[in-house]
Amino acid sequence: MARLIMSALKHAGHNVSLVSQFRSWNGKGDNELQNTLEKRAENVVKRLIDQYSTDKIAFKPDIWLTYHVYYKAPDLLGPIISQFLGIPYVIAEASHAPKRAVGKWANGHGSAEQAIRRADHIISLNPADTPCITPVLKKSAAITPLMPFLPAKHPIPGKSPSRDHQKLLETNGRDPKIPTLITVAMMRDGDKYASYCALAEALAQISSLPWQLLVIGDGPTRRTLEQQFGSLGNHRVRFLGALQNYDVASTLCAADLFVWPAINEAYGMAILEAQAAGLPVIAGNSGGVGQIVRDGKTGILTKAGNIKDFADAVALLLSESARRSAMGKAAKQVVKRDHSFEQASETLDSILIEPKKGKIR
Repeated sequence: MARLIMSALKHAGHNVSLVSQFRSWNGKGDNELQNTLEKRAENVVKRLIDQYSTDKIAFKPDIWLTYHVYYKAPDLLGPIISQFLGIPYVIAEASHAPKRAVGKWANGHGSAEQAIRRADHIISLNPADTPCITPVLKKSAAITPLMPFLPAKHPIPGKSPSRDHQKLLETNGRDPKIPTLITVAMMRDGDKYASYCALAEALAQISSLPWQLLVIGDGPTRRTLEQQFGSLGNHRVRFLGALQNYDVASTLCAADLFVWPAINEAYGMAILEAQAAGLPVIAGNSGGVGQIVRDGKTGILTKAGNIKDFADAVALLLSESARRSAMGKAAKQVVKRDHSFEQASETLDSILIEPKKGKIR
């Protein structure tokens, strides 16, 4: 998403520069690591300020924009440098979790909160973040919603003709006569792993129905997940590993239904890509998933973490092919209308007004 935002700003005519590859990620709330990250950040800040203090540098920013600030990845650069340069400070996707004010992530939480308090504008991709962010913002700051969007040249080839559909499924050892479920997600500890486990449990509850599952993704928990899904039968579940973008799009187009429990999902780019491919989606209603999946129109939203409701929703659409088809067509139309690259570019451009004068709306 960070790369997409950069591309959309460039499309709108802005000069965008990635000024640092410093990463403040602290996934385990390790205080020693946090101290190390803060020292590294101090060095990066000093280097950048030294650069911006000379007249020889060709690029000096009019606005500083940081993507995704939260307790595991606070912005340790932007607030300081934007203050030094006297320029607006903008955050795209900020999360504030008061429950993290104590415990192992307290330091990261505090740094993230300081950054959010300094922000002049928040670009919000997940409406679930707004209630906790709003009380922290300074009075002059604003929040603008931005719908998640796809690249300008997203490789969606269109719904596959039946012969291509059949060929792709047969290549992957699937039966074209059986409804094909598909999911796309990284395989790592935490919420992704929990979502995969919830999916395996839900599918086990409807094992008497005809279905087969294709899984696209890879990561450190793949072997464990393959064992987790193994009880469903190798004839039902096929792990395809990580695929190139076009191959992901082609495989989505060959499937019938996208399924993902979406436990603590921010919004889910894979869900958006599935709908762009003309697939109805069954997903857990967490974070911003509800602004991507129109419940009852482009798919079905279930209570996040409720295995039975998720299984029942999958069973329902497995039994109603006409409804699946109607939802898939609606999904493709909604993505084209509400989640386009051009629309996102216009929204971002409307936020960054008169950047040379340091003004934003």
